[in-house]
Amino acid sequence: MSEHPDETTESAPASAADPRPARVGIQVPPQHASYDDIRRIVATLEDLGVDIVFNWDHFYPLSGDPDGLHFECWTMLAAWAEATERVEIGALVSCNSYRNPNLLADMARTVDHISDGRLVLGIGSGWFERDYDEYGYDFGTAGGRLDALDRDLPVIRDRWSRLNPAPTRDIPILIGGGGEKKTLRIVAEHASIWHGFGDEAQIAHKHRVLDEWCARRGRDPLEIERSAGVAFKPGRDPDQSGDYAGNAQRLHDIGTRLFTASIAPSSPDLGQVRELLAWRDEVNARA
Repeated sequence: MSEHPDETTESAPASAADPRPARVGIQVPPQHASYDDIRRIVATLEDLGVDIVFNWDHFYPLSGDPDGLHFECWTMLAAWAEATERVEIGALVSCNSYRNPNLLADMARTVDHISDGRLVLGIGSGWFERDYDEYGYDFGTAGGRLDALDRDLPVIRDRWSRLNPAPTRDIPILIGGGGEKKTLRIVAEHASIWHGFGDEAQIAHKHRVLDEWCARRGRDPLEIERSAGVAFKPGRDPDQSGDYAGNAQRLHDIGTRLFTASIAPSSPDLGQVRELLAWRDEVNARA
């Protein structure tokens, strides 16, 4: 087996046998909306039964007016932790470059306590160059940022082991990205959840590569929950209401168990969220 797995057989990925229930995560980008609007939609999503609500870790909007309204990630997560009761919360994802790993570990532990154990630490190596330039971080190279993530994840876990009080639970680590030589190896070594994007063929291939990295590292691949984005499609006709749910079903068949979508906090389409939740409940009832 190659040290850098990049070819896999077409057998079903190990994740296809994952006994976990399907879950729904909704990302609420902290852009182009007041905090009142953001807080209101997060409360509504919790009431609807969403499993996880995510924000993101950027300093400027990623769409629309590049200098429009925007809020910081971790102070917002602390506010969400206090304002919610059931739903898990996290960033999709937090940028490793922006904070010392010991500090990030302490921040995560604190939000974990505020939320009574509902934080998911989503983390990635970073990619949005404007964030780096405007706030004075060294953008470097993609490979260098991945190396830093690889270096810092053990530091985060070590800090958790020494904090007083300790985290309320083994905080789940979600890692986003699909690079097969570095990112998926890091996932196999450190993550509780892997998050990727693509159609079922692309995701199935990534699952197989991750399975191979798990085998190399002596880890049961079923320890890692597989997550993927499911795009809501604007302007759907009524008879197309199941189109993205059909995509979710195909991803479920290959082992995806956490299904994420993004909504605009200023004008959310809650009908689409309800439809995805209904699909989740139907799938779990059949299991």
